[in-house]
Amino acid sequence: MPSETETAARVRAVLDIPLNRFLGMQLRDPADPSAGVWFPVGRTAQNQAGVLHGGAVTTLLDTASYLALLPRLSDAEHAVTHDQTVSLLRPVAAEKRVDVTATVLRRGRAVAFMRAEAVVDGELVATAQVTKSVVRLS
Repeated sequence: MPSETETAARVRAVLDIPLNRFLGMQLRDPADPSAGVWFPVGRTAQNQAGVLHGGAVTTLLDTASYLALLPRLSDAEHAVTHDQTVSLLRPVAAEKRVDVTATVLRRGRAVAFMRAEAVVDGELVATAQVTKSVVRLS
């Protein structure tokens, strides 16, 4: 488990990723980053048809997965995605709020498995299976 100081620094680093800022990502609960993220389907998250771009939701499914795993990483560990499978279940209209959460299914010594979900108005719109490699920090 990372220290409180390290956790806060890692969460700040996630929030400061330019793509996450560009998409308007916010923590669902600032007191509990593992609770996931949300973002508006503003112009930056829309495709040419004016609905949620699959790449935008894919990015934030991955981000929510990292935040869910964070409490299970030590200060000397980091996690990087090495596999992600996403299912886009239905289109999402402009200006909707998308809530993204993730659950750690299993954390091994070198690999962690997560499931992430994106929900709009209580309806599931996308899911992901995310596998992250747990790496030692130098």
